[in-house]
Amino acid sequence: MPHVLDLASRSFWQVTGRRVDLDGDQQWLDAPVSSSARVSTAWIEAEAARHGGTLGAPDPDAGLLPSMSVLDGPGFAAEHLHPLVRDFYEHTASWRMDVWSGWSPLFWPLGEVVARWWGRRVEQLALPMRPLDVAHGMDSDVTPVRDHDGVQVASAWTRTLRESGRTVFSGAYSARRLPGATRPSVHVAFPLESGNLQVFLRPSVTAGGGLLLESPRGGFGEDGAYVVVRGARAHAARVPLHETFHVHVDPHGVLRTDHELRVWGASALRLHYRLERAS
Repeated sequence: MPHVLDLASRSFWQVTGRRVDLDGDQQWLDAPVSSSARVSTAWIEAEAARHGGTLGAPDPDAGLLPSMSVLDGPGFAAEHLHPLVRDFYEHTASWRMDVWSGWSPLFWPLGEVVARWWGRRVEQLALPMRPLDVAHGMDSDVTPVRDHDGVQVASAWTRTLRESGRTVFSGAYSARRLPGATRPSVHVAFPLESGNLQVFLRPSVTAGGGLLLESPRGGFGEDGAYVVVRGARAHAARVPLHETFHVHVDPHGVLRTDHELRVWGASALRLHYRLERAS
């Protein structure tokens, strides 16, 4: 039986969102969904089948993108990125992550409610609420999703807490161009039952070859976060969640990522990652 919270949230987005044609003008919002309330890894195999391909085992050298050059276009050139930044995105599974988290006191109660009653239950978007939750770091599996020609159309990235094994995120990563855009954005889709949460992140290169990914404020069809609900008709809504990722190499040669999640304009959560190549 569907959980009452899931039914209520889907009804809310259907009422407040707009009707979209995922096979037509809004195909840019077509993304994987989960067939069950608990988001297992079954969506990965289903996504490969949807593209006419097959799914192999997690690849210990797989990347979120086959090459950072798939993001090239006016205002962005992957050749200007630091080699370690490129290596992380092109060989993500070969990197280990240590994580620190810090919630804004204003948003912590809401985050705790969402994590306790929803994120941990469905095993998706289960944001760490306390610094000790991530004290032992995160493990990750990266599985390329290929079409019938063997071309990588996305990568499935599943992150789990190293100490408990609990799934924190499970998402599909790819490069996707928005309507009217001159170059691709990084597209991340988190499958949910009968829908998904999607984020389009605008890439740019910072000083020293760092990578800045942003989902700023904007209109429907621009970089940002979207909720999509599938049913007899599909509905989508842009949501006031904005993220910034700064992937950079510090003065000691260590690869780090600063991640900030904002609700409207207020900072809600900050995460810091220390990244180290496993081999």
